[in-house]
Amino acid sequence: MIARLVLTALLVAAAGCSRLENVGKAPAFTPPGEAENPVPPIAPRRVALATPPPSPSPEPYSAASLWRSGPSSLFGDRRAKSLGDIVTVVIEIDDKAELKNTTKRSRSGSEDMAVSALLGAPALIENAFGVSTDPAASLSSSSSSEGDGSVRRNEKITLRVAATVVDVLPNGHLVIAGNQEIRVNYELRDLQIAGVIRPEDISRRNEISHDKIAEARISYGGRGQITDVQQPRYGQQIADILLPF
Repeated sequence: MIARLVLTALLVAAAGCSRLENVGKAPAFTPPGEAENPVPPIAPRRVALATPPPSPSPEPYSAASLWRSGPSSLFGDRRAKSLGDIVTVVIEIDDKAELKNTTKRSRSGSEDMAVSALLGAPALIENAFGVSTDPAASLSSSSSSEGDGSVRRNEKITLRVAATVVDVLPNGHLVIAGNQEIRVNYELRDLQIAGVIRPEDISRRNEISHDKIAEARISYGGRGQITDVQQPRYGQQIADILLPF
């Protein structure tokens, strides 16, 4: 038990020292492609189930046209489709949910049975035991239950972030991942996104909405002095875990 307490104290001290190093300093940026606490990677086994479509033969020029049809041409398709391409993800979340359930139940019952004369047995029982047999039996029951529950949520997020194609699956789908960091004074905002998209869902402006991303993982948070103040102290967090009451 003592060794466990000592180990806990050392962990708390180490965590506190890491925060002491940032006193008076703004949170540092992470290098591109090395996001801090990145979103979980997409498992290819769940998404790469379709067979790859046959690749069409390249056509450098369109029929009856002097213009090339490749992405580098004036009227070419510049939507993301290859490894390393960039696509803009538009996140517009405006969800509202409200659920309310009310349940009420009540039941009552009563039964009485009286024996006024049964060959003089009621009188004999009253004289012998001093117990009245009127009524001879009486039963009553009552039960009730009532429940009320409600759930109410309201979420609204509007963001835009550029993501990079990090993998091309055998069925032609694209795995994207993006990270954006913005620092204002001593607070750093961190936006991360990852998922699987279809090339045909990308618009002509090279944009795709978040609701067309499969296995979407969106993380919006930050780190800095304001975030540190919003978190309970390490000792309080450990006490909340260890104390049984």
